[in-house]
Amino acid sequence: MSETAGPLPTGWRVWVLGARPRTLPAAIVPVLVGTAASVGELPRVDAIGDSLPPTPFYFNADVADRWINFVLAMVVALALQVGTNYANDYSDGKRGTDDPERRVGPPRLLGNRLASPEAVKRAVIIAFGVAAVAGGALVLRVGWELVPVGIAAIAAGWFYTGGPRPYGYAGLGELFVFVFFGVVATVGSTYVQLGRITWVSAAASVAVGAYATALLVVNNLRDIPGDTRSGKRTLAVRIGDQRTRMLYAVLMVVPYLVLPFLAGLSDRPLAALAFAGVVLGTRPIAAVLGGATGAGLVPVLAATGRAQLAFGALLALGLAVLP
Repeated sequence: MSETAGPLPTGWRVWVLGARPRTLPAAIVPVLVGTAASVGELPRVDAIGDSLPPTPFYFNADVADRWINFVLAMVVALALQVGTNYANDYSDGKRGTDDPERRVGPPRLLGNRLASPEAVKRAVIIAFGVAAVAGGALVLRVGWELVPVGIAAIAAGWFYTGGPRPYGYAGLGELFVFVFFGVVATVGSTYVQLGRITWVSAAASVAVGAYATALLVVNNLRDIPGDTRSGKRTLAVRIGDQRTRMLYAVLMVVPYLVLPFLAGLSDRPLAALAFAGVVLGTRPIAAVLGGATGAGLVPVLAATGRAQLAFGALLALGLAVLP
């Protein structure tokens, strides 16, 4: 049964629920970090236009284009995340894996009959459409090489649980999250600023991807019993409860292992500010390793998102402030 007590949401609150706000840090953080990693770097002249000297990322006429690209990249990332969440709700609901009698977790749009399949599918199309429009604007501003990346990201969002052979049901969801909401989103946010990828953004993408993957791992840890009964073979189902808990802990630690190299070798020592994020990460790790299950893992998901957002914001700040 769903752990949610009280009446189910209605009206616009249904769509906020379906957007899964607790997962949105996975979209916000890579854009913040990838954009911050571009500060002080020289753009490739033939990619965006006239080359700019290294400069802090504050608003003036010279860097207005960078702010526009930052906003567009953020819209793309958020729309892709929301579209993927709606698509997951739609496909799982159609397959019956979101049956509230068999799963523990927040209500789902189809599983709890909060919206019709047609309405949820429209929401998927609208969200991915917003991503495509904002992405199209970036293509015109940066280059056509972004087109296949955008198509791949939308396809990955749909086929996570959609289509005849969803890869999320084959235990590959974590790989998708690490690649698209870690590596691609972070280095892509740097690319739309500079027209090239830097080693700083590539290294930072590992930390960002680890946190984003941890969000999915703890979500799938909570859903092991229901997913097992419904035949959804997530990575958590495949490797079992204890190994999933260890994987979550490792993913939560990886960003702090990357951080010393990132701060030291990039000559941006203030990136070490992100170590303060460990304060928010200890409690969810303790809960997972302590054996929290079912409804007890719902606040862990929220706490993981907060830890990710704090780490990402502090890392972005540290990367953006030049020594």
